[in-house]
Amino acid sequence: MSVLKRPKITEKTQLLTSKGKYTFEVSRDANKIEIAAAVERMYGVTVEKVNTITQIGKKKSRMTKSRLSSGKTSTFKKAMVTLKDGDLIDFYAEL
Repeated sequence: MSVLKRPKITEKTQLLTSKGKYTFEVSRDANKIEIAAAVERMYGVTVEKVNTITQIGKKKSRMTKSRLSSGKTSTFKKAMVTLKDGDLIDFYAEL
């Protein structure tokens, strides 16, 4: 299974791209060295630093017509990758 699952593209992460920081959803058992190697191999950039966080799933509930429906969101791991000055990842180039 691949280390990188998908890039996390939100308003907040788009603001960080100007500082050379990109956010990815990664495999839960991946470590920082594997994440850096995967980003360098996939995008051809130089990684300076990797920060990771495991986002614990939250309980969610909503009212339906007949009853209260409840569940839980998935737990996932995020990695914030800082690139060397001058390096750039363009997620929209292949669209």
